[in-house]
Amino acid sequence: MTVIALPDTRRRVPVALGACLLSFTAFWAAQRAARVSMIDLMVYRAEGATVLAGGDLYALRTTAAHLPSTYPPFAALLFTPLTLPDVPTLRMLATAGNLVLLVAFVALSLRLVGHARVEGALWAAAAAVWCEPVWTTVRYGQVNLLLAVLVLWDLSRSPAERPGRWAGVGIGLAAAVKLTPALFAVFLLVTGLTARRRGLDGGPWLRHARGAAATFAGATVLAAAVLPYDSWRFWTGMVFRTGRVGRAEETANQALRGVLARLLHSPEPGVLWAATAALTAVLGLAVAVTAELRGRRGWAVTGCAVTALLVSPVSWSHHWVWCVPVVLLMWTRGHRPVAAGTALVFCSYGLWWVPHQHGRPELHQNAVDLTLSALYALTGLLFLGLARTSLPKPGGAQAVTNE
Repeated sequence: MTVIALPDTRRRVPVALGACLLSFTAFWAAQRAARVSMIDLMVYRAEGATVLAGGDLYALRTTAAHLPSTYPPFAALLFTPLTLPDVPTLRMLATAGNLVLLVAFVALSLRLVGHARVEGALWAAAAAVWCEPVWTTVRYGQVNLLLAVLVLWDLSRSPAERPGRWAGVGIGLAAAVKLTPALFAVFLLVTGLTARRRGLDGGPWLRHARGAAATFAGATVLAAAVLPYDSWRFWTGMVFRTGRVGRAEETANQALRGVLARLLHSPEPGVLWAATAALTAVLGLAVAVTAELRGRRGWAVTGCAVTALLVSPVSWSHHWVWCVPVVLLMWTRGHRPVAAGTALVFCSYGLWWVPHQHGRPELHQNAVDLTLSALYALTGLLFLGLARTSLPKPGGAQAVTNE
């Protein structure tokens, strides 16, 4: 009897798929056992219902926690279909959708770093689903993975490729839903202008930035046409009221503002935070732009993402799903001990080991608590430092190859 050996890839993919499905099934069971509330998903549903009813979007208070609407009006328009299914069905669809988005996010992350393989994406997704930002994203029914997929879909092509007709659409839509991704458009703009100043062709980056700006503007104008009152309220007032999102010192806030609030034992770090955030934005963008112009798009995109998370007034722990491409990038670039340490940080749930619920204990933390509740921000700063030292020296081929 002749035995025909299957090619390695035909064996590896089914095994990886089985492992991924097994991990996702265990994850789903664990979420059900934890009786997750998907509280943010309920807010999104209430926003959609408010739009359909013609109510005041920014007077909304919903769920037992009386949470407000904090996203731009365009997001509320997108949330209107969430009112169609009943709540149990909506929760099931949201969980399944986020798991599919996680696979897409991992696949795009591997494409970004030049290691796009189906079995690799499945194995990585099977592990990534257990990291704290992903767990919490699914627990709350958040949109973080959707926005990250939009951005990476837009930016995972090689820098040498000329922007197509859809260039900038992903970034623009993501920024119209949540403002933080707008920093990617700024990154493209600064890269294009810097390239021109150095005598290079900055056109592709500038066209990409214009595409993102046009998409964002189009989505915002559409929302203003449908929801003129809510749009006026948001863009003239609500957008500046960061306190509506939550308290700065909360442990879940892994932005620099949250770290400084806890460090200073103050609910508002004020000028010090503004100065620190501005400096971090400049240095982080400088790293991202330098990486892009030296043909290291993986470092550029992840550097920009980490910078956006650090300088945003509020970056909840679940916003840090960008830890997935960060870890994959460092692992594939030979920084495996650092990648393993970073993965441990985001899988340790260490920031929840400190008192963080009643009585605002974050304003009275000791040194150990301060360190644990700053894990993501500190890891982000260290990553930017590693990114800067990992770039090739200037003078070689620039902006022509992906990693």
